Amino acid sequence: MTKRIIDRRNRTISKSKIASREIRAAYQSVNPYNGKILKTFKELTDQQLEKALKTAATGFETWRCMTFAKRAAVAAKAAAIMRARVDEFARPVTLEMGKLIAEARGEVALSADIIDYYARNAERFLAPQHLKPRSGKAEIVSSPFGVLFGVQPWNFPYYPTSSRALPRPT
Repeated sequence: MTKRIIDRRNRTISKSKIASREIRAAYQSVNPYNGKILKTFKELTDQQLEKALKTAATGFETWRCMTFAKRAAVAAKAAAIMRARVDEFARPVTLEMGKLIAEARGEVALSADIIDYYARNAERFLAPQHLKPRSGKAEIVSSPFGVLFGVQPWNFPYYPTSSRALPRPT
């Protein structure tokens, strides 16, 4: 029995192409309505990945030293940008996933609302909680610990980020 390697368009890829690295891992954004490739994302090299991780780590060190007020201002600005450019954010969702434009706009608006919610409330949510143990002292302290990596569902690109990732660093 011969194993076949199939690409995303259900075409067989020859072993010689794989061996020669002619085929490199890539991700494609494909319009589900007409099958047109909207964009191809090439696999990162090790050097590109290391640079991205270093950039994220540097950004984290800057972010963790910011006051809640400054972080909230950044988050609120992000929400305002999403609202001001709702169609710019919604259009790729429609093209790449086939989601109706009204639903895509709704997701952008909902995500902006969630970002604003955490911008207004993060300091209170992340404030130390003093506990009353039977003996001694105890408190719960929220402190940043590093860069988050998340694999998000393709059909809701904005909502998971705003509802799950934002609350942690705000």
